[in-house]
Amino acid sequence: MDISFEYWNKLAQQTVLISSLLGGFSISVIASLLAYESKNRFVNYTLKSATVAAGSFLVCLFCWTDILMMTTKGYPIAFEKSDFELARMFGGLAFLFGIVALCLVISLAGWIKSKSTGWFTSIVGFIAFLIIFIVMV
Repeated sequence: MDISFEYWNKLAQQTVLISSLLGGFSISVIASLLAYESKNRFVNYTLKSATVAAGSFLVCLFCWTDILMMTTKGYPIAFEKSDFELARMFGGLAFLFGIVALCLVISLAGWIKSKSTGWFTSIVGFIAFLIIFIVMV
């Protein structure tokens, strides 16, 4: 199936928007956890997961911005669809890693508070991941 540049442009716009919002959310979680004084191991796990999510969404953001620029009318450099293959691959993988890491943040967050809250957030994070996986595949 041949996908038009117009479609790639719209897809890139949406992906850039979603990645920037989720990346910003992940960075705010990092900032909150860095200020939180605790020796709880789940704080460290959650912080590491949020960092992976933020980094992944940042990579995704820049890869899809590259695609967005290439597929915008008036782009000054000649290119073909194969020219944004690498950006699409890295951007897609980064988005996937970001989603997985963000679901992990949701799952781990409750364990900082209590065991019962931890079980609840783990179930919610797992269900969210499952639904996202089913919808995206």
